[in-house]
Amino acid sequence: MNKLTAVLEDLEAESLALDTVVASLDEEGWRTATPAERWDIATQIAHLAWTDEATVAAAAQGSSWAQLSREAEQDITGLVDQEALQGAGVAPAELLSRWRRSRAALVETLRAVPEGSRIPWFGPPMSPTSMATARLMETWAHSVDVHDALGLEPTRTDRVRHVALLGALTRGFAFRAHGQPDPDEVFVSLTLPSGAQWQHGDPGAADVVSGSAYDFALRVTQRRHRDDLDLVAKGPGADQWLDLAQAFAGPPGPGRAPAAPVG
Repeated sequence: MNKLTAVLEDLEAESLALDTVVASLDEEGWRTATPAERWDIATQIAHLAWTDEATVAAAAQGSSWAQLSREAEQDITGLVDQEALQGAGVAPAELLSRWRRSRAALVETLRAVPEGSRIPWFGPPMSPTSMATARLMETWAHSVDVHDALGLEPTRTDRVRHVALLGALTRGFAFRAHGQPDPDEVFVSLTLPSGAQWQHGDPGAADVVSGSAYDFALRVTQRRHRDDLDLVAKGPGADQWLDLAQAFAGPPGPGRAPAAPVG
């Protein structure tokens, strides 16, 4: 099995896990507010569907992608918000059907991209494997939002390693997004939900981030404040990175506030 096939299989599994949660919701459940401002569960799913569709358009590099690129250059954050809120305005069954079609089309499209080709995007162009990893990261992150909204605990799987990898690879991007110079090497040593170890970088690096892979994924997707996570930073570069970490494209997000103390 090549890398792209492996990532796509895990993407499909991650999508199905979220699908299983939202498919059982009634209309009121779909309108449950999530931690993302102004976004309910329907908005989260509409965003995933739209991003899948945008990826398919990007791979085709036709007029639809050209139009999207022009709109994104004007206001990428506004475009994303607009499309998500607009897409959420339909009946839940219609929205769920749209998302199922879009993610199936995404997988089919990425499988067909010629080897060595790169797909344009709102950030740097990506290989099909990198694009699939980015889609898995987004699906995982928005699934966390949906689970949070419903008061549910997501099932923790080793698929989170893909999110961890993207988080490690975007370290330089996160610093640049905050106007900071590229950081020194940071070694990442994490424990996956299965107990297996996952590592990235030079073991001899002076700076190290260690802890839970699941918590690292929560941090790089800005779903939790670092104070609420089982992560240890050794060295100033690693410490600063955990403050700035961002695995997603676009401007720096505000992140989440620390959890309120109990009692």
